[in-house]
Amino acid sequence: MKTKGSYLAKHLAKTTCENGVQPFAKMHSVLITEEQRAAFEAGKVLLIDKPLHWTSFDVVRKIRNSIKIKKVGHAGTLDPLATGLLIVCTGKFTKKINEYMAQVKEYTGSFTLGATTPTYDKESELQDHKPYHHITAADIKNASQKFMGEIEQFPPIYSAIKKEGMALYELARRGVHVELKARKITINEFEITQITLPVLHFRIVCSTGTYIRSIAHDMGAALNTGAYLSELRRTKIGDNDVENGVTMQNFLESLV
Repeated sequence: MKTKGSYLAKHLAKTTCENGVQPFAKMHSVLITEEQRAAFEAGKVLLIDKPLHWTSFDVVRKIRNSIKIKKVGHAGTLDPLATGLLIVCTGKFTKKINEYMAQVKEYTGSFTLGATTPTYDKESELQDHKPYHHITAADIKNASQKFMGEIEQFPPIYSAIKKEGMALYELARRGVHVELKARKITINEFEITQITLPVLHFRIVCSTGTYIRSIAHDMGAALNTGAYLSELRRTKIGDNDVENGVTMQNFLESLV
């Protein structure tokens, strides 16, 4: 069944079809007071713990529809398969978005060795399977050190980067060949926190514009075995920590 709309809408439709259950059925819109609406117009910075399978725009759209104002935006996209900190600015505080976007980010998650995917994560089918059991902790540490500091990174072809007004992922899905250009990024910290082959758990602190999916893919190439991003959570943006964030459900309940 084909479903128009967001990644979330498609996921929910698929989940409902398979299980007969709508996981976000209770997340209704709420009615807010004029005083609350005026406060959001004056400007607020919301720390949202983005749910799995939601796009960043799904979060913005839900908040915009709930607080009944037009000026709502987020300070840095998270992929649908990622969770964690999404800074959402409302009203006059949307002027702060670029300030937050420029700040250093921290991520945790995992890479899975032994295969690649076209999207560099779990959104597409596994391919190019290779052995990984021979890889040692020393190999992994040495490979990770190659990514430290200022490096040039090629973004995934399946990304929201625009080329001639169209997102690269749209061109990729149409089979259009796109020549990617490397972009300079900075990796401040890259820690392998646990190794349970084929899975590597990590913590990365990096500059804006960094694609963790590309680090997963390039890490696999450095180890000559292939890898893809199997889990991702954004834990910090500058001094803002996801531990101080709220879920979408809690945010909507706070409006009542």
